[in-house]
Amino acid sequence: MPTLPLPSDYPQFLAELEGHIRETQVRAALAVNSELVQLYWRIGRQILQRQQQQGWGAKVVDQLAQDLRQEFPEASGFSSRNLKYMRAFAQAWPDASIVQQLVAQIPWGHNVRLLDKVADPTERTWYVQQTIENGWSRNVLAAQVESGLYHRQGRAVSNFSRTLPAPQSELAQQILKDPYTFDFLSLGAEAQERDLEQGLLGHVRSFLLELGKGFALVGSQYHLEVGGQDYYLDLVFYHLRLRCFVIIDLKMGEFKPEDSGKMNFYLAAADDLLRHPTDQPTIGLVLCKSQNRVVAEYALRGLNQPIGVAEWQLTRALPAELRRSLPTSEELDAALGVPDSPEA
Repeated sequence: MPTLPLPSDYPQFLAELEGHIRETQVRAALAVNSELVQLYWRIGRQILQRQQQQGWGAKVVDQLAQDLRQEFPEASGFSSRNLKYMRAFAQAWPDASIVQQLVAQIPWGHNVRLLDKVADPTERTWYVQQTIENGWSRNVLAAQVESGLYHRQGRAVSNFSRTLPAPQSELAQQILKDPYTFDFLSLGAEAQERDLEQGLLGHVRSFLLELGKGFALVGSQYHLEVGGQDYYLDLVFYHLRLRCFVIIDLKMGEFKPEDSGKMNFYLAAADDLLRHPTDQPTIGLVLCKSQNRVVAEYALRGLNQPIGVAEWQLTRALPAELRRSLPTSEELDAALGVPDSPEA
């Protein structure tokens, strides 16, 4: 049987059809996840109610897990441990409408991570919303929780409320954090600002993840010519949601008032030379190793360009409970047999 020639628009038709199928598969997977999470919540609520009303103990939950696995051998979610997570899930989210409209939109594994790591309901809700908005994987969510993103978001010193119109000022404030955590970098004691810049560019995916959703890298050491003189901006980004350029000036030391004046100049030049008529005003971020927030606030007060100031760090501070569990220097010396220092 001879092969009939295909219509000229067949490849386009096939691509469109494949796209529809994939979209449907994604929607079906999301629907299945939502139903599963809501099922787990209902099971958890019933267990919780019986524990409260009838005094069910751990042995009853263990027996329930055994019976459910026997009845549904193809299902993998009815272990005793998972049933206890379901109970904790129902206790953490008592409102069925919140579960249906919000929490059920992220996978069960994400919810388990939040149950393990976040006790405060408001903070937990924020991480759920951010996961939905940013499409975080389970590991990315865990990393963001571990880095304390909720407590860092929107904390940078800035003059946005005075230099940007609402709601642009509020949105700009929320995209900045303080401090920024660059755990993916290894810098020696003699590292310079250029080393920091190259390290960030060498780990650009991790850097963009730490910056947050919406940042697109435009260039590094971006050249501007002003008055016949050459200037080079450390890092230039475009923020897709703010619809503006974002200039980052990297500092290896403490923030100084003159740093804000330099950034003010960069922003004025960028608005003239880079900014498109439909773009919002360019924003600057001075990213320094340390800062005195009072000094930074005074430095930004008289400037007319939107500038933020934040710190960067390579490693996060240890939690207090972990610090308490670590040995002191004296204890380490004793364990290693190091003799006591002679008295002066």
